[in-house]
Amino acid sequence: MISSALKRRAREARSWMLDACFPLWAEHGLAGHGLYHEALDLSHRPVEADRMRVRVQARQTYVFCEALRLGWERERAERLIKLGVNALKGPSRRAEGLIGKVLASDGSGMVDAAADLYDTAFALYALANAAEAGEDHALGIAKEVLAAVDRGLADPDYGGYAESLPKGAHRLQNPHMHLLEACHALHRADPHGGHLARANGIIQLFTTRMLDKESVTLGEYFAPDWSPASGEHHDEIEPGHQFEWVWLLQRHAALTGEELHPDILKLYTFALGTLDEEGRALTTSLRDGTIVDASRRTWMQTEALKAHLAMLELGTETPCDAEAVRSFDILMDEYLTPEGGWIDRFDADGQVATEVMPASTGYHVVLAFAELIRVTGV
Repeated sequence: MISSALKRRAREARSWMLDACFPLWAEHGLAGHGLYHEALDLSHRPVEADRMRVRVQARQTYVFCEALRLGWERERAERLIKLGVNALKGPSRRAEGLIGKVLASDGSGMVDAAADLYDTAFALYALANAAEAGEDHALGIAKEVLAAVDRGLADPDYGGYAESLPKGAHRLQNPHMHLLEACHALHRADPHGGHLARANGIIQLFTTRMLDKESVTLGEYFAPDWSPASGEHHDEIEPGHQFEWVWLLQRHAALTGEELHPDILKLYTFALGTLDEEGRALTTSLRDGTIVDASRRTWMQTEALKAHLAMLELGTETPCDAEAVRSFDILMDEYLTPEGGWIDRFDADGQVATEVMPASTGYHVVLAFAELIRVTGV
């Protein structure tokens, strides 16, 4: 049962996006040369930079795909989507088709062309959403990037994909998590493209390698063969990512029609136990739930909201509706600005710990609010 209180907040989320967020980032988020700004300052003005991360171009492309879906200004949204796709298919791609990391702000090309699975995953996610939005050639570009991933990053010996080239010292769950998210988006855009098979492989890796069997918690770092890391790389985990996987596992089951992952409730219950007294998600904990770093960022709150909504859809006997209301109120009261921006980071004492509004945060907020609207049906 979805409460009237949660439906009311979904309507508030829609209004904030349509009336504040999309207009702000459309007006002040463009850096010229066909690229999106990295950040605005706390007075909502652009922060000039000579480098632009590829992931920002991808995430902002998604934001305006969602704007189009929600009925924001069609012509403007389509123009902004096309701008992002052009950046992703052109200067962001390496010769073999993989996605690089950082672009020069003058549009002249990459200043860091290292292949990166995290940025590649977001490029695929953006291209999938752009294809759904009707952008010509976006799906074809995504397929070319996927082919490059299979040629250059797939790890036939231990599973998953290399997180970077050259390979790093650790295997990482986070880029694989976002590749799973991209696979889900690609399946929606291309239902017969075999994307759920790739997604199933990532779910298998999650189950057999990323998830600690004893504590039923998700690790961040692993040895090159996916065996557990040692020291703090093993002991310290991120509650925000526990929440994020809860949402992904629920969405995976919904898309595939397969049984729900058996550990989803344990993962959710653990993450719930790490919230502070007011319901805020914090940065780092140990595997027993002890908080290590009580600072907090916007994205952690959005992932908590998405997890509450996922569990609400499942009809579990947990206070999901009330928790979703609480997470939404925290976002609106503490993190989001009436003008459409955000305070991205607070320290452990609750003091503002940033001087800028990263554009990359918008993906988290818009996606969480889009999920709130979808689940409540408002």
